[in-house]
Amino acid sequence: MSDITDKPSDETINLNRMKTAESVFLPISRETFEKLYLTPKHPSVQTDLRKKFGNPTPICLMGFLIASTPHACMLMGWRGAGGNGSALVPTYIFFGGIVQILGGIGEWIIGNTFSCAIFFTYGTFWLVQGGGLMPFFASGMNYSPTGNSFEGQQTGEYAATIAFYYLFLGLLTFIYLICSIRTNVCLFSALFLLVITFSLVAGAFFQIANGAHELAEKLLVAGGAFNFALCVPVWHIFLTQILEAVDFPISVPVGDLSSIVPGRSQKVKRAED
Repeated sequence: MSDITDKPSDETINLNRMKTAESVFLPISRETFEKLYLTPKHPSVQTDLRKKFGNPTPICLMGFLIASTPHACMLMGWRGAGGNGSALVPTYIFFGGIVQILGGIGEWIIGNTFSCAIFFTYGTFWLVQGGGLMPFFASGMNYSPTGNSFEGQQTGEYAATIAFYYLFLGLLTFIYLICSIRTNVCLFSALFLLVITFSLVAGAFFQIANGAHELAEKLLVAGGAFNFALCVPVWHIFLTQILEAVDFPISVPVGDLSSIVPGRSQKVKRAED
């Protein structure tokens, strides 16, 4: 066997390029991108930060699910749950609020505007939800002649005010719903059910303000049912993203809609071609 030094100096050594994990997964397809980030892949957003940072979307979904799913069970009164969710205040603040806010910052850093707006919105929602149940904020103080915050929260004036809060949350979610037509079926269905949930809860508080407590209770139970239903597709998205994160051999579909509803930039490119 001859030594390598015996080879002619002008001999060409051919090197075969091997696909590494980075070359396999990046750049990712439009469908996979929108599955992972829940936001339409926009050609004007070109960043290498997605290669350096982890995907913050499943973190946000985890925080939302751990706050929203037990909240839905509470609204429906399963196994005697109730008390307006006071036992879940730390869950609302830390899982629902802080985790989603931190994840939303991560979405902002890597340039995902749509999912960033969604997680900031509902992260703040859970912070407000938990804060309203804490005596420190005394949100019902001005509605009680004695200055007792808990007494003030039982008044019709307080309920009517809260109802408008849920009403406009429903309107904001409806705008997100329209935008989600370009993402996937799971996100679209979750936002669709969330619009109904906010509408039912707003109606419940309006009925409390009218003194119709029995009807309000039925509306809250219905809102809890739709809340639980919307968690199902979100759990599905979370499962999909966690499987993708570990390169699991099974890919779970989420119902891609980007090819059905092309974006403006796609239409312009087609027209130019």
